[in-house]
Formats: sequence, structure tokens, C-alpha cells
Amino acid sequence: MLQRNIVTPALQTPAHLGCRSHLHPSCTGSRSTSVCPRARPAVRRVVRSSLSHKDIGTAPPKQTPSKRDTLRLAIPSKGRMAEDTQQLLKDCQLSVYKPNPRQYTAQIPLMPQLEVWFQRASDVVRKLSYGDFDLGIVGLDMFAELSHGDPDLVVVHDALDFGHCHLGLGVPMGGKFADISTLDQLRSMPEWSESNPLRVVTGYQNVARKFFQEQGFEHVVLLSADGALEAAPLMGSADIILDLVSTGVTLRENNLKEVEGGHILWSQGALVANRRALKERPGLLEVVHELIERFEAHLKAGKFYSVLANMRGNSAEEVAQKLLDQPGLSGLQGPTISTVYNKTEDGTIGPCGYFDCTICIPKKQIYAAVKGFREAGGSGVVVSPITYIFEEEPARWRKLLDTLELEQ
Repeated sequence: MLQRNIVTPALQTPAHLGCRSHLHPSCTGSRSTSVCPRARPAVRRVVRSSLSHKDIGTAPPKQTPSKRDTLRLAIPSKGRMAEDTQQLLKDCQLSVYKPNPRQYTAQIPLMPQLEVWFQRASDVVRKLSYGDFDLGIVGLDMFAELSHGDPDLVVVHDALDFGHCHLGLGVPMGGKFADISTLDQLRSMPEWSESNPLRVVTGYQNVARKFFQEQGFEHVVLLSADGALEAAPLMGSADIILDLVSTGVTLRENNLKEVEGGHILWSQGALVANRRALKERPGLLEVVHELIERFEAHLKAGKFYSVLANMRGNSAEEVAQKLLDQPGLSGLQGPTISTVYNKTEDGTIGPCGYFDCTICIPKKQIYAAVKGFREAGGSGVVVSPITYIFEEEPARWRKLLDTLELEQ
């Protein structure tokens, strides 16, 4: 099996790595036993690391789901992920009720059988694996880092449409990296050797190790650090960083750039679960089914407006033809058209020559749709938000049943 010199984090820094910062002349290029006191974070060498899966990480010990009557959902306790998670639940009419802000538990009144636990994002994944929780909402980046490929952890919904970001490499804009614009160029730089490896500072050790192994990097040392990683290359304690990137502004403000091929993982909020709990915990599958249905219906509805307009015509078919001749006015499966009735002068009720037309329009196309209605003879155009669009059984639910090897 192909071998690589991959280095992992630990407690001591090899003296021969030294500090390569141009800000510390006494340390630049040093290969002596002295180490710059600023050369943080600490690391150690690993003799050899193969590309086999077992070297990527160690899964936590297997445990049988604990005996309890309640079902448990873990969600982030702090930060933007916590806010977005609770907002999504609220938008799906599943508001979290937490009477005491100091408590770690809460309830969803519409799901009384489900306890909500507030946890650090990293603990959501760890305790889900241990069986302390049945479900969790967390970013895919954190899930990838801490799940270690554990087959007992299942991604139920991978696109909750918040927390969008990606894991990427941040490479200095200047110096020896000035002409580096691709991952291949970074890997082929002649500077890297066993005694002078590429130093990468990151909080995603498992993801980074797997990535560099798969990309064929032979001489890499992974460093860990607390705080802002973007300062590490300028300090001279690392060559590049591997971190979450949202807009890229922070990278640019610290004279770092992304390189082609350096996007490692796209991330957003996800619903994850313990496989054994799904199969063994009574009532959990029903809860998951409802969560998937609500999330799917709400997220789809969020992309559309409901547009209603009155149109003159001699028949519903004639009005439908006018709408379908306009680009973008076909709706999800076609316009819904009904006769408008009014009271005549003699007091009788009958058609008044107008038809009510309702169509779902993508939000980005709303103004073009309004113009199309007018061109087709429509008036009184009303635009309304949509809460849910329930369609056929969600594909993610069917996929989950297949993953669990359960009958649909």
C-alpha cells in the first residue's frame, strides 16, 4: 500500500521545523535545535501513515441506545447556527419552548415526545455517536470532522439551507506562493521535503488528513491552534491554513487567497441521526418522517410566491392558453383557473366574464411574471408568500428507508 509522510497534531514541536517567519530574522531558515517561542501551535511527527481508512480517524466505541421513554434532538447552543436552527424549526411551526434560559433542555409543543437539548456543535456529533441523542442538527463540516466515517451515523437531510460555507485552503498571496493558483502547483513546489514539510494549521484534523492523503501530498505537517488561523502564515507558524470560508473577505483581508482545487467540502445545516436509534427507538421514525416532510415542504415553498390575478376570457381553456403562451406562467403543473361569479342587476348570480388564475412562481422571476400576466390581460395581481408545498413522498425519506433496509 502506498505510504505517505503525513504528520498529525500532538504536544511538542519538532525542533527542526523551527519558525520560518520573515518577521523573525534569527529564526528564518533555521534547522538548528532552537525553536522560535512564537512558533505555535505544537505538533509532533508520525513515522508513517498509510492511505487506508483506519488511519483517517478512530470511531467512538459502540453503545446500545440508552433505555428511556423520550426521544432526543440535539441542536447547537450558541452562535449563528443556533439562531438559524431555531428559526427553521419556528418557520416549520415547530417552535422550541425553553422556559428557563439556563437549562439545557427544551420542548417542541407540537412534538411532546421529543426533547430538545442545547449542546456545543462538536458535542452534538459525539453524543449522537454515543447514543445519548437520537437526532441532531449540525453543519456538514463538523459532521465530517467528527463522524470518522462511523456507519452508525446517518445524514437524514443534507440541505437545510442555512450556514452555507465551505472548507478551503488559504494560501499567502505573496512570497513563494505569489504564482501559486492551483492545488497541483502547491503540491509540486520544490520546497517541500521530509525535513521541510508543508505546514497546515487547521481545526479540522481528520478532514485535512484525509484530503492531503487523497490528493497525493507526500510531506505535510498538520498543526492545531486556538483563535484566528488567518494570522498563522504571517506569524511564520504555518505555511497555509485550512478553515471554513463563507465570503472569502477574511482571507483577503489577511493577504490569503484560495486556489483552484482547494475547495474541500461544501457545508450547510443538516439533520443527522443515530442509525441504531432509528431502527430500535419506538416512535423515532415517525418523528423523523414528519421532520423531513415539514423541512422539505417549507424549504421548497421558500423558493416560490403564490400569484393570483383576474383575467377576462370566454372560457377557462382560453385563459389557460393565454397564460401558457407566456414564458414562466405555467406554474408547478399548470395554472389553476376558476370562474369568478358576481351578482347581476336583477339579483341573480352568474359568471361575470372574469376568471381567477393562481400560479406558483419562482421568487427570482416574480417581476417578469407580473409583466406576463398584464400582457395576457390580467389585472389585480396579488403576490403572497407560501408556507408549505407538500408534494409526493419526499425522496429523502425513501432514501433513508433504503439506507436502513426497511420496507417503504
